[in-house]
Amino acid sequence: MTIHAKLDRWRNVLRFLAVRTTDYGQLLSLELSEARTYVTREILALVALAVSGLFTLSFFCIALIASAWNTRYFLAAVWSIAVVWLVASITALLFFRAHRPVRSFAVLKGELQSDLETLKEALK
Repeated sequence: MTIHAKLDRWRNVLRFLAVRTTDYGQLLSLELSEARTYVTREILALVALAVSGLFTLSFFCIALIASAWNTRYFLAAVWSIAVVWLVASITALLFFRAHRPVRSFAVLKGELQSDLETLKEALK
């Protein structure tokens, strides 16, 4: 292969990369916007769920403790509620650790891999 042919091939590769770079920029901005919207919506929903759930459970626990106030089951009720809260916290922690994160930028990653394969084939 002559030097002129190699230079032509590299010039074509660089031209291809220049054209695709602008496409990557547009795709990256779209993916960032979509990811930001998704994360914001998820965080707001989770905060609302957590706050409402905790208020509901705390008032329920206070009601249970108040109903057992002057009975012989008072200490058992208080400790049972504490154990239930501990189990709920551990369960939430385990669920959080087991939950798989959402794959952001999957489209951009796929496009980059596809273009890298195209460049590998062009340089062979």
